[in-house]
Amino acid sequence: MEYNSSRSKLVLKEYGRHVQLIVESCMREKDPERRNQFAKEIIELMGQLNPHLRNIEDFRHKLWDHLFIMSDYQLKVESPYPIKDRAEIEAKPKRLPYPQSRIRFKHYGKNVESLVVKAIATEDPEKNALFTQCIGNFMKLAYQSFSNDNVNDETIKADIKILSKGKLQLTDDQDINSLARANKVKAVRSDGRGEGGRHKGGGGGKFRHGGGGGGQNRNKNFKKKKY
Repeated sequence: MEYNSSRSKLVLKEYGRHVQLIVESCMREKDPERRNQFAKEIIELMGQLNPHLRNIEDFRHKLWDHLFIMSDYQLKVESPYPIKDRAEIEAKPKRLPYPQSRIRFKHYGKNVESLVVKAIATEDPEKNALFTQCIGNFMKLAYQSFSNDNVNDETIKADIKILSKGKLQLTDDQDINSLARANKVKAVRSDGRGEGGRHKGGGGGKFRHGGGGGGQNRNKNFKKKKY
């Protein structure tokens, strides 16, 4: 009895042991013409075993790459695509740099700090004031999303002053509650509640069918016609 531990390493598990054995058989074929035809038939089999690859752009190119990978790049056939070597296929992507900058107030996020920098660079006083007001609105919304406790405007004003190193200030006449109010109204509507905390829709109590009240007393008022 043959165990998997004594067999060759299974390179691509999604194709299974049998496909890998077929690839090894193709490599042993000495006739170049028959070997090319053999490889094309293997490609068709691989496509049938993995139909999800059809959603990938150039899926046949991907199949040919897989064929060479399973052959350990030793298969000598004519491919309709440029044959990639081991270094090109197994090359690891470059490591992405991770931002190491420290965030002063993590509940506001890094984007708020970027907005503060842009607001400071805005030279037009009117645009600068509107920009600062928008940042204050977003900061209050972010603060309430971070904590369920209500935050007063003075906290937001102090925080934006710290972030801008005193270069941005919010005045008392600037409204920084519009986003928070809109978010609260949206939350109430999503709960399906109207004014007073009651569910919207018709009343009727235990009388589910329309037509107003009356209920059981309707039969008492009914007078049978005399013929």
